[in-house]
Amino acid sequence: MTTPQPALLVAGHGTRDDAGAEAFRAFVRALGRRHPELPVAGGFIELSPPPLGEAVAELVERGVRRFAAVPLMLVSAGHAKGDIPAALAREQERHPGLSYSYGRPLGPHPALLKVLERRLDEALGGAVDLSEVTVLLVGRGSTDPDANAEVFKAARLLWEGRGYAGVETAFVSLAAPDVPSGLDRCARLGARQVVVLPYFLFTGILPDRVRRQTEEWAAAHPEVAVRSADVIGPEPELLDLVMERYAEAVRGDLRMNCDSCVYRIALPGFEEKVGQPQQPHFHPDDDGHHDGHGDGQQHGHGHHRHGGHPHSHAH
Repeated sequence: MTTPQPALLVAGHGTRDDAGAEAFRAFVRALGRRHPELPVAGGFIELSPPPLGEAVAELVERGVRRFAAVPLMLVSAGHAKGDIPAALAREQERHPGLSYSYGRPLGPHPALLKVLERRLDEALGGAVDLSEVTVLLVGRGSTDPDANAEVFKAARLLWEGRGYAGVETAFVSLAAPDVPSGLDRCARLGARQVVVLPYFLFTGILPDRVRRQTEEWAAAHPEVAVRSADVIGPEPELLDLVMERYAEAVRGDLRMNCDSCVYRIALPGFEEKVGQPQQPHFHPDDDGHHDGHGDGQQHGHGHHRHGGHPHSHAH
């Protein structure tokens, strides 16, 4: 008798935007339809229902004993590095005998770069000399320097070989430069035509803020032609990439970036984070017997998982 494939658990950030949360849930349903041979569930770390714990419970009720978790996130920040591994360790305690492996975030995969390029083409609306177009790629923003650096990496990869005048980077929260500062930089560099490209998977409060700030800046700078591009969205490339990350996790072929991880390496100004214990993020909809913050559990940062247990970074 062949052992059934591990189930797929998709982990999301969570958003206060109902349409953004529904876009995630619809994406998870689409994954399930595309892979009827596989139990698929999805949940959020915070803000939106269902919580991750409820999604795990749904899989357990369906008879699942093993699953692979894929963070539906573009960069590896606090959620992917700490909150999700800690939450999964908690779920393993809630459901004895459950085992799992943990995949890596999506990253600037070539397939997603292709979608970003498509979004730029749509925003430009046809025949344009790309050598006169400057792109401002806008990431979520994080207090984790490694996560912010990954957005810069995506910008460089998007620039390579496509002929744009340049690809600059900005952030909508928690990190500099912000959107107006990023647009100021483009203008100082001589840009006459700018496309602001949100580095987000789905619609939500933050992508809406990017568009609003872009429109406000454009109104004050009529000498620069500014357009807004759409978010990545539930494209076939994204569905395929999640399954690629699932397959990696099932094989144990995990290659999360540890070289500049703030929990392993003493980066200037962030030295106190090295070896810092990780705890599950509190989710208001999770009515389990642990509240996430107050249960006293401390779990190490979840790089290089072995047998489903997070590895501590206290070296």
